[in-house]
Amino acid sequence: MLNAGALDSLRERLRTADALVIGPGLGRSAETESALLAVLQPLPCPAVVDADALNIAAQARFDWRSCEQSVVITPHPAEMARLAGLETPVVQADRQAVAARYARENDVVVVLKGADSVIATPDGRLHVDTHRVVALASGGTGDVLAGVIGGFIAQGLSAFDAAVAGVVVHAEAGMLVQAQRGRAGALASDVLDMLPAAQERLRRVVERRARVH
Repeated sequence: MLNAGALDSLRERLRTADALVIGPGLGRSAETESALLAVLQPLPCPAVVDADALNIAAQARFDWRSCEQSVVITPHPAEMARLAGLETPVVQADRQAVAARYARENDVVVVLKGADSVIATPDGRLHVDTHRVVALASGGTGDVLAGVIGGFIAQGLSAFDAAVAGVVVHAEAGMLVQAQRGRAGALASDVLDMLPAAQERLRRVVERRARVH
């Protein structure tokens, strides 16, 4: 949780941070809600916002344009519906259009999770990841994705590049878990453990393609 007494210390730490990931496990207490909004406005560093933080922002009708830093939001379809003021079936019926419109109107990078995850930017770029990994339906795997994207931002990637790379690496890790454990019963920690192997597998593919060309 967050509380008002920690805000000054948190802001001080964030002034020298490369990235912030906030939302997973945060909770929805009144004190946490007000403290979260205070952290986001203005935001001291680039951020990935997920889970409870998205629901708080949706309820408060938070203006992402006030953050003054690049923001990646990582909603699942129900969270996207709350943010956009839509019903979940409407989001699912036109995922690309909903993500693109929200990104453009709110100046954020949107990662709309699910089969064929959509990454959309305020300037109109759109990427659809074609992985379909049933194992990633397990609770907590989205939190891992938020952390991966935050890690790439901290390494210097732009918000869009970090989002695309994070989605691809996360999906590859999910595929490795699924190959080993099947489509049901995977844990978020299993995906976390597979991240190094997934990155190495992708790196070797890129290196092979570079040698061919």
